[in-house]
Amino acid sequence: MTKFTTHQKLNAVTAYQEGSDSMNGIAKSLGADPTLVRNWVKQFDHHGSMAFSKPYTSYPAQFKLDVLQYMKENGVSVNEAAAIFNIPSPSSVRKWERQLRTGGPCALIPKKKGRPPMKDKKTGNKQRRVPAEGSSEALQAEIDRLRMENEYLKKLNALVRSKGTSPKKTK
Repeated sequence: MTKFTTHQKLNAVTAYQEGSDSMNGIAKSLGADPTLVRNWVKQFDHHGSMAFSKPYTSYPAQFKLDVLQYMKENGVSVNEAAAIFNIPSPSSVRKWERQLRTGGPCALIPKKKGRPPMKDKKTGNKQRRVPAEGSSEALQAEIDRLRMENEYLKKLNALVRSKGTSPKKTK
């Protein structure tokens, strides 16, 4: 699919509006589909030269519902609605229709892009609270740490004895 510059689109629309060429003739000269040129003309009629500026392409769910509601109330086609609301691609509106039909209004809510953040296996991605010094929680944490250290040293001593050498010699 060929992308057309803003300048090419404006030239095509002005050529059509001046009557110097037909829509099919303009489309052939650009190597585009006549419906694409027709959409450019509709967009230009509704929004002027601002119709071809690149708009923000992530629309909120309420905007999508408003577009679909407008289409339903006024009996407007997808292409016409895209031109009225300055949506660059009518296929986006078709996709919104399909999402609304299959998943309801919740399906129109934009999804976050990218990967989700990694979760810490132990904490479940929660921030660890550091207890205040001298509090009962801090003292309990210190006791637990010392107990683990004591257990480790006992196991180490047992391993050394099992090898048959005395701990004094290994020291």
